[in-house]
Amino acid sequence: MPGDPGRFDDLFQNFGRIAIKRMFGGEGIFAGPVMIGLVMDAQIYLRTDEASRLGYLAEKSRPFTFRKGGKTITTAYYSLPDRLLDEPEELAAWAKTAHRIALAKSAGKIKPR
Repeated sequence: MPGDPGRFDDLFQNFGRIAIKRMFGGEGIFAGPVMIGLVMDAQIYLRTDEASRLGYLAEKSRPFTFRKGGKTITTAYYSLPDRLLDEPEELAAWAKTAHRIALAKSAGKIKPR
């Protein structure tokens, strides 16, 4: 069922509690108030930064892209390497990095009162 984080319980068991919210024609993966990943077309993508992206590129992961105004927009979300689907402890480490990056990005935004 869309929006049901239960389908990811086993996958993210070593990371911790997540919430799934519909968005962008897919779903956002949230840890607390920040989005750490997304699910589009049955593919999981996690948030990256310049340093963590190197690991994704080494695994041949691809960025999440979409079309807007005739242009292709490349995001900071990269596809989860398939091998991590069978490695929940390592997946948790990658998710924790995505969480740290999302928290840092969120801290840089000014929040209205």
